[in-house]
Amino acid sequence: MHQALRPRAVPRPTALPRPTVAPAPRTRTGRGRPLIDAEALRVLHRAARVLLDDLPRLTDRLLELLQEQEPAYRSCLADDPSGTWQEAHRSLRHSVSSLLDPRGARDAARRCTWAIGSRRAEQGLPLDALLHAFRLGGSLVWQNLVDETSRHAPEDVRLLVHVASDVWDFVDEHCTLLAEAYRQTERQLAWQRENRVRLLASALLDGTARIADLPETAAALGLPEQGRYTVVAVAGPPGERASVIAPGVRVHWHPGPDLDHGIVHVTEDAPGEAVTVEDAGTGVRAGVGGTVDGLAAVGDARRLADLALGLCPDSGGTVRLADHLPEALVASSPELGAALAERVLGPLAELDAGDAEVLLDTVATWLACDGSAQRAGRRLYCHRNTVLNRLRRYEQLTGRSLSRPRDLIEVGLALAARRVRGR
Repeated sequence: MHQALRPRAVPRPTALPRPTVAPAPRTRTGRGRPLIDAEALRVLHRAARVLLDDLPRLTDRLLELLQEQEPAYRSCLADDPSGTWQEAHRSLRHSVSSLLDPRGARDAARRCTWAIGSRRAEQGLPLDALLHAFRLGGSLVWQNLVDETSRHAPEDVRLLVHVASDVWDFVDEHCTLLAEAYRQTERQLAWQRENRVRLLASALLDGTARIADLPETAAALGLPEQGRYTVVAVAGPPGERASVIAPGVRVHWHPGPDLDHGIVHVTEDAPGEAVTVEDAGTGVRAGVGGTVDGLAAVGDARRLADLALGLCPDSGGTVRLADHLPEALVASSPELGAALAERVLGPLAELDAGDAEVLLDTVATWLACDGSAQRAGRRLYCHRNTVLNRLRRYEQLTGRSLSRPRDLIEVGLALAARRVRGR
């Protein structure tokens, strides 16, 4: 606490008595400095040397004032009385030494103030409390200079008014320095905290988090270690990405350059369905993975969310993995998906591209309509018999039977692989 600084609630001391005689004329020395200033410095230095010898008592008094007037310092005095006393003592010593040798003591005094501002920021002491302590220290030094001069040479008290501005300029300089050190340290600490949170979240999403780190991760992310979680992978304009989460849902966002991941706490009040993109026109794409138990399994949910995002159309929207499991299955192994599509759909390559497209669309629509030719016909704007004819033609060309369960599964997966490849 560089004890320079006027108290928060105490006005700038004016302990100087009103002079009963006119001030001495400001004659000049041979060097051009007003003689009255030289006399004032002599009075100041004499009083400062006495204060330097009386620093322990001065320090005790400052701590008494802090105990009485600054609630935030009471815990410091209770938890670390010796350290707080030493800090106050060093600060007062530099303050008084700077009165005797401003140039010689300047750097050491500034280093002391900077160290105090930085250390107290790390400890979380409020800045206004720290500044109050400095101002109390400054007031205490000034008052004792006046008191000592009054005891030794009352007639010289009036001379101190000529050096008062120098004393308080020193106080103001160190207040500014103190605040700068405090705020710089605060910024560094905030960056360190943010970086630590980012590292913990990244390890969680990558599946590399250590079990021992889970309690710290839960506290840093503001999420319970045990609970149900899903992950949403979101791509699109950065300012629009958070819109996929409904209000009131607990989520921790881990931003990235191309996509963000949201770790969503799933509860009865905030189910996984709370993740949605209502306005596809924004170009936001979201993939929602499955639900997992506990933060330790978030890495699995993230991989599923990325898989779902890969199935999302470029125009935007939300893909929930649970609703697109066949596509997700073939997308998780592109090589096998391509091989299956070639085996099941390859024979149609001999047809005209438009003809093959009609057959494939008919089969896909018939499957989407649960095997109903009539419903598929309405969707395709053709008669049900046309649908049945196309299905029989597909079977003839491929050698597959749509009434055989194994063939039907392979056809469905092959069509899913085709859709995924076409995205």
